[in-house]
Amino acid sequence: MSAGAVLGWLVLSALAPGSAHLRAGRRRTGLALISCYAALLLALLGFVLSNDLGTLAGSATQDSWLTAIMIGGIVLGLAWFALIVHSFIVLRPGRLTQSGQILTGTVAGLLAIVVVVPFGYAAQSAGTSRQTLDRIFTAPENEGEPPPPEPKPEDPWAGRQRVNILLLGGDADDNRTGVRTDSMNLASVDVRTGNTVLFSLPRNLEDVRFRPGTPMARRFPGGFDLPKDANGGSSDLLNSVWEYADAHPEIFGGKQHQGPKVLMDTIGYTLGVEVDWYALVNMWGFARLIDAIGGVRISVEQDVVFGKYNEGLVKAGTRRLKGADAMWYARSRTNSDDYTRMRRQRCVLGALLDQADPATVLTRFNQIALATKELIRTDIPRPMLQHLVPLALKVKDAEVSSVQFVPPLINTGYPDWDKIRDIAEKALRASGRPKAPVAASASPTSTPASTSTPTPTAAKTPRKPQAKDGQDPAQGLTEGCGGSSAKG
Repeated sequence: MSAGAVLGWLVLSALAPGSAHLRAGRRRTGLALISCYAALLLALLGFVLSNDLGTLAGSATQDSWLTAIMIGGIVLGLAWFALIVHSFIVLRPGRLTQSGQILTGTVAGLLAIVVVVPFGYAAQSAGTSRQTLDRIFTAPENEGEPPPPEPKPEDPWAGRQRVNILLLGGDADDNRTGVRTDSMNLASVDVRTGNTVLFSLPRNLEDVRFRPGTPMARRFPGGFDLPKDANGGSSDLLNSVWEYADAHPEIFGGKQHQGPKVLMDTIGYTLGVEVDWYALVNMWGFARLIDAIGGVRISVEQDVVFGKYNEGLVKAGTRRLKGADAMWYARSRTNSDDYTRMRRQRCVLGALLDQADPATVLTRFNQIALATKELIRTDIPRPMLQHLVPLALKVKDAEVSSVQFVPPLINTGYPDWDKIRDIAEKALRASGRPKAPVAASASPTSTPASTSTPTPTAAKTPRKPQAKDGQDPAQGLTEGCGGSSAKG
């Protein structure tokens, strides 16, 4: 047998274990290896076909699965390494010339290492996932809170038709005391269809009301009202609720870390819904997550200036932004205002939703996991991930609409609380209705908000509720973003 033939059978054996043994006349061993390999492939194929992608992705967040993947990756990697070595031996390379032996030995060693790489990567990814999930999904901080009940497989949502998750962007930093939630969005997801309404609340919402009977309502019966700061600023806006509650445990009988719970209840009361969980994103770590997925493609409608001395610039135009530029595009208020910034934040969220597809997540998994564990703080129970991951995949292909409670729809200085609840109720009702059939020749259209430029959107065109004054408060998530969700 020539050196080329040895290498050919060796490569074939890596793809179809037992091939080299059959060629060498070891029929019993070769047939056993091929039979085991075929049985393993059939079992894997049957498992994949009997479960949808969402179920598989959800199950892969559980400790037992991650442990099994880690162990399986290590065992299979070692088994394939041993297979290549043994296949090389049974092909009897000693009968080759010295140069042939050197060549085949070198290639066999490299091949043995190469076949271990995917198994090692799978094991390492599982370990990284486990560490990341353990870091993010920790026990609730609220003192005296009982552990959440385990979700029932037959009804993980406990009869709820919608799941409401508060998405927060905080400005916590090493040189800053407390957390100010400068970005506040409530995602309300229909558990059957994945249809989602994203409610955006402005950071400068004044006269915030608290649910009657709560400690904060007893402290501020007429609404959140504090004396002006020494520099004339206000510390009684909606973005200060978390920080104030954390700084005043005496209001809650000495209980610490009540900020998240108070803000969830406050926003839920404002919108007329029950907030299930929150996820706080460190805005300064947000850039790392965007870099981990390779950046986001956004159409910047006009130059965005940022920095203490206006030294930074995100230039206008459509291109892929790195994490730092995408963060400043979403955060800067220079030559702008809170409401324009809220729209830009919505555009970045829409771009992430469109562009962070499963293929991107898988190919950049380790980078995403490392960025995420420093980024997110949440009270979502770890067991709920098994059910939330499939729901998130539904959202990606469902209708996503957005409601921004900003002027002229809402006067942030003198909010009409009844109007806010009425708009929220109508948006949720519209999101829960079945999608109306559309003729093949019809082109979906959308009506932009007063501050947005209409953009053609071929999908995810939500049905829109009408506010009391005839305004149209709901819009597609990426409407007015100048093509920010374009893939590229």
